[in-house]
Amino acid sequence: MPATAFLNSISHLPLLSVGLNCALGATELRPYLKILADNAPFHVSAHPNAGLPNEFGEYDESPAYMKEQIKSYATENFVNFVGGCCGTTPEHIKAFADAVQN
Repeated sequence: MPATAFLNSISHLPLLSVGLNCALGATELRPYLKILADNAPFHVSAHPNAGLPNEFGEYDESPAYMKEQIKSYATENFVNFVGGCCGTTPEHIKAFADAVQN
């Protein structure tokens, strides 16, 4: 379902926030977050995964790489809340917190 159709289907609800998680990684989540940020009548959250699992079942997006993505989400006013999904670790979450501290 396109992000705009999803948003239209829930916009009548008295929600605090709408958010997206997982996907293919932090970079690939960006266009959908922008749609929500531009159109949602409430806060937006993002909980990206650390990319898709590789052939060993491990996630390749590092805390440093994802920190830059999360920082851009915040500086471009795409999100009000951030967190992590599949493959993120406490180090990722610390990097996210550092990215949005100010």
